[in-house]
Amino acid sequence: MNLLVKVLLSISALIWIVQSLRAGLGVLSLPRLGSFPPLADPDCPRISIVFAARNEEEKLPAALRSMLALDYPSYDVIAVDDRSDDDTGAILDAAARLHSRLKVIHVANLPLEWLGKPHALQLGCEEATGSWIVLTDADVHFMPDVLRLATSLAREQKIDHLSLLARIEMVGFWEHVVLTYFALGFWLGVEPWQAINPRSARYIGVGAFQMLRREVYDAIGQHRRLAMEVIEDMKLGKLVKQGGYRSQVALVNDEVSVRWHAGLGNLVRGTTKNFFAASSFSLTFVALQIFGLLLTSVLPWVALPWTHGVTRLLAAIPAAISVMAQFAIAREVRASPLYALTHPIGALIFAWMVLRSTIVTLRQGGIIWRDTFYPLADLRRGSV
Repeated sequence: MNLLVKVLLSISALIWIVQSLRAGLGVLSLPRLGSFPPLADPDCPRISIVFAARNEEEKLPAALRSMLALDYPSYDVIAVDDRSDDDTGAILDAAARLHSRLKVIHVANLPLEWLGKPHALQLGCEEATGSWIVLTDADVHFMPDVLRLATSLAREQKIDHLSLLARIEMVGFWEHVVLTYFALGFWLGVEPWQAINPRSARYIGVGAFQMLRREVYDAIGQHRRLAMEVIEDMKLGKLVKQGGYRSQVALVNDEVSVRWHAGLGNLVRGTTKNFFAASSFSLTFVALQIFGLLLTSVLPWVALPWTHGVTRLLAAIPAAISVMAQFAIAREVRASPLYALTHPIGALIFAWMVLRSTIVTLRQGGIIWRDTFYPLADLRRGSV
């Protein structure tokens, strides 16, 4: 038994050493949006901002105001009201009467073989007039200069597709615990710095802000290719990468921000539809993912007080590296560095979120998203 524990802890230590070095170098290679000079008016291409909204009456007004107050000479905003039964549609219509750059599309019925959000984004992008399209969400806040900075970065680095890692606003202990761990897991699991590497299969797409050339969007098949894709934002990045286009991701300060889900309960419920989908609806992948979480982020902490000598040292290495890694992430997302000490708690919650997503999806035989049920067989068949 002691030999098995040593082997597992050795594997955990090796994973942390390798991945933390890769992630550290990767972060250093990523551009930061604020380091680019904003484009002057004559150099600014026309941009269309497109978002889908369903029952967003609480968060929509402030986010919409930020989108309509951008310091950018040529852009429009296309909002798609996706079958809302609250005041979302009325809020959008009232804003459109005051702002000529806002166009509102109302969706009353959802066609077969479409998920609601990809369908809404498809309709919005069909109305886009810009040579660039920015896809975002109805609760995302923009700083006035974000489009000038994003187009400046894209121009300088000759980018076809740009994702911005939005600043996540966190409130309360549990949101900080879960979201700082989630941010670390995202860095280590997705490896966003590899998106620009044509030799890597890694890709990225961020729902809060991803900007791509209109010609690229058309060439990869638009959202029709993503009609039944739950994580359509990430998979858009996959299509861009597979199409041979140049994709990049950038860090932000306050240029893009969002309050994701409020409170631990909403975080768990809000990701129920996503996590099994992110595992390609594969039980094998889910099992490996949960095993990996327990191996790297829980076992070393459990072993520390119960082991001695070499075994304790092997436990201390991954525990120490995980704290340092989450410390760095906490600083980046403006959370207290003390949340690095909650690393194993975050890992257990995250493992439960993955497991719960899997169990609920299998029990229901599919997912419920925006009050519509989608069978698992259709989702698997439509996965990109």
